[in-house]
Amino acid sequence: MAAPVLSAKTREEHLARMGSGEPLDVLVIGGGVTGAGIALDAATRGLSVGIVEAQDWASGTSSRSSKLVHGGLRYLYQLDFPLVAESLRERGLLLTTTAPHLVKAQPFLWPLKTPVVERAYSAVGVGMYDAMAQWAHRGSVPVQRHHRHPPRRPDWLHRLLYYDARVDDARLVVTLVRTAVRYGALAANRTQVVGLSKDASGRVNGADLRDLESGADIHVAAHSVINATGVWTEKSQALAGTGGGLKVLASKGIHIVVPKDRIDSKVGIFLRTEKSVLFIIPWKRYWVIGTTDTAYHEDRRDPVADAADIDYVLDHANSVLARPLTRDDVVGTFAGLRPLLQPGTLDGDESKSTKVSREHTVTEAAPGLTVIAGGKLTSYRQMAEDAVDFTLGERRAHATPSVTAETPLEGADGYHALWSRRRAIAAQSGLSVDHVEDLLDRYGSDVSVILDSIGERPDLAGELAGAPEYLRAEIAFGVTHEGALHLEDLLARRTRLTYEHRDRGLAVAEEAAELAGELLGWDTKRKDAELAAYRARCEAETRAQDIQDEKEAQRVRGEVGEVTPFLDVAPGVQG
Repeated sequence: MAAPVLSAKTREEHLARMGSGEPLDVLVIGGGVTGAGIALDAATRGLSVGIVEAQDWASGTSSRSSKLVHGGLRYLYQLDFPLVAESLRERGLLLTTTAPHLVKAQPFLWPLKTPVVERAYSAVGVGMYDAMAQWAHRGSVPVQRHHRHPPRRPDWLHRLLYYDARVDDARLVVTLVRTAVRYGALAANRTQVVGLSKDASGRVNGADLRDLESGADIHVAAHSVINATGVWTEKSQALAGTGGGLKVLASKGIHIVVPKDRIDSKVGIFLRTEKSVLFIIPWKRYWVIGTTDTAYHEDRRDPVADAADIDYVLDHANSVLARPLTRDDVVGTFAGLRPLLQPGTLDGDESKSTKVSREHTVTEAAPGLTVIAGGKLTSYRQMAEDAVDFTLGERRAHATPSVTAETPLEGADGYHALWSRRRAIAAQSGLSVDHVEDLLDRYGSDVSVILDSIGERPDLAGELAGAPEYLRAEIAFGVTHEGALHLEDLLARRTRLTYEHRDRGLAVAEEAAELAGELLGWDTKRKDAELAAYRARCEAETRAQDIQDEKEAQRVRGEVGEVTPFLDVAPGVQG
């Protein structure tokens, strides 16, 4: 079966089909991990589905997380056993069945600084964590059990080593959307919801969309609409003209990236802080360190890390590092917003049917309009199942149950066999083993599509001049199969060059724009505009890192316009 395609051409086709007048069973608003998971869940039940996103796939919270798939060790200390059990179950499914190519087991050290008390309750807590994982997977656990680890610094009396998992969050979202398309979903990024329509009885029966690439307006008929827009929940549900729905606060979390050689460790580090937790997470070529957890009241479109945020993370990381980090070590930063449900979260008539499941809530904001908010990346699949079950109602949900727990994501089938053959693949393709391993961990079995493209165009086998860890074929694949429409999409989400390199990927920008422009039909003016827009983003985020005041840092970032500067379209609901 051919690999599912997201491209500029399929996007136009999908928008045309959405606007044909034939009602969809479900229209999903929001292209983060929750919305993408909902689209896949609904499509694999046999429903006709459309999903739209005002920006790029995963452009909000879902590309700016800690990139962890975890059981939530800190929730154990809050005695939230059901949430931990759910998260551990979902972690295991991702590691073993649905996304083994994207999700990897990750060991973490937990430094214990107090001689008796912390050692005792931490050992008991992590022991329970392992036991719950055993129960969740019926005895088959895809990660190792915790154990004590010899101390590295004299003031660390003991350390525990335990396991969770990590994931490239943006790649997970794009993979979810592509998998939903495989099963019949229609998908369009850069498509803004500007209104919700109702029938004579007052039931929501569709949405008015604006194609932000062409400026065209489209009406999509739908039997049900599901709003999964995260921190934009209140704004998007208000389009139904109702006072009902969910109230959502935004909390900012930032991360810093430092070179791999600056921390002498082969495992990650977990710290409890006075506010939350801090992770020091190893990736192949660098470390990601975060996060913060602060109330946020500025523009929600593009949060940035300011100087105070960076200093906070450095201070806490340095409390356990033998070689302290400095500002000069910071290669990149990224910031995201968590959608936090407010206490008493229902707005309007609280007697409406509502499903509250641990950290997330699903409700009917208006007849025909389901809203889901809260939760975390690890539990996206369960959240999606809950949202679709709620929308269908008990009888229909029972007749067509969710099958996503047994449905591998695109690239998962055959991944382990291909990994075993990675050296043979390297020899046959002429690529290095290192590159083949990277391709398998980014694309899984879709590596065959990339290798076929190299066979047709040998120049795609070349490394990007400013980032040799990526191949030109990956930029091309981002355009032809993963729906990238702009240079920013490629450098910030299809790759992570925007924070992996100190120059935020600017050394690659010209080459990537040239290749993307060839595939997308850009003329010189359009290519230059894409480069200018990306440079402006990079410059604004770099300036913001040296500003202590969050409001001023956000003002600097806000001076940069939309990534689609070619249309005079007022900003509206963001997914």
